[in-house]
Amino acid sequence: MGDCIDAVVVLNAALPEPFTKNIQQYFGKAGRDWLQTLPQLLAKNARQWSLILQPPFSNLSFNYVAPAVRKDGTIVVLKAGVPSNKEILTEIEALRIWDGNGCVQLLAADVGRGMFLLEYLQPGTPLTAVSNDDQATTIAAQVMQQLWQPIDTNQLFPTVQDWFGGLTKLRQKYKGGTGPFPEKLIDKTEIVAQELLNSMETAVLLHGDLHHDNIIKAGRQPWLAIDPKGVLGEPAYEIGALLRNPIQRLKHTSDLKSLFTRRIDRLHELLGFD
Repeated sequence: MGDCIDAVVVLNAALPEPFTKNIQQYFGKAGRDWLQTLPQLLAKNARQWSLILQPPFSNLSFNYVAPAVRKDGTIVVLKAGVPSNKEILTEIEALRIWDGNGCVQLLAADVGRGMFLLEYLQPGTPLTAVSNDDQATTIAAQVMQQLWQPIDTNQLFPTVQDWFGGLTKLRQKYKGGTGPFPEKLIDKTEIVAQELLNSMETAVLLHGDLHHDNIIKAGRQPWLAIDPKGVLGEPAYEIGALLRNPIQRLKHTSDLKSLFTRRIDRLHELLGFD
């Protein structure tokens, strides 16, 4: 495995600057320490799982993600994140619960090192490639229905109420103000958030970030979700990420109101939301 260790060192030297900047800015000292030890961590898990690591994907953001080859020649994906990041834990747990139903299959996990192994999705085309918006919305709804399932209370997962707590933190940070955000917008957001929380019925395990780039064309099932956050909430919460994406396409859409109305009507038809 000496060649594998050497390869990991080379890979670390070639990490994209935006990725290393994100890690250091967001995680501080823990992030800097993780980046320094990443080559050794990768080498250990490569030995543990008998992998030959390949160069990482070019679009790294907050996790190290790279294809790898198993002894039998199977291509898999190794994903690694700062172990103290709770989203790594919730992603692994969500993938375990779904067990490949509607999402990428979790093959192995080393929670202590913040590393896990995933199936390699082929052809791997994101839902953004589907130009027909009605078709894309239908596909997303079908994936949602596969993922949503009631689960026993699990202290590992945050709730949407926890996420809305960010509004309280915003007020605290700016001593009751809203900082760079328009006060009227935050006021309205707080009211709507409370109304939604008060009306929430059955909570299920949600993906939490199910936009077009996180729905991938695959072979085992036509389309599968990747990169779940793992959050507990009512199903209707899930559609938010879908509605506001793909951002670049929305920027060039002349009639957003009609687009959103059509999407909402389609989701109502498929999912039964009011």
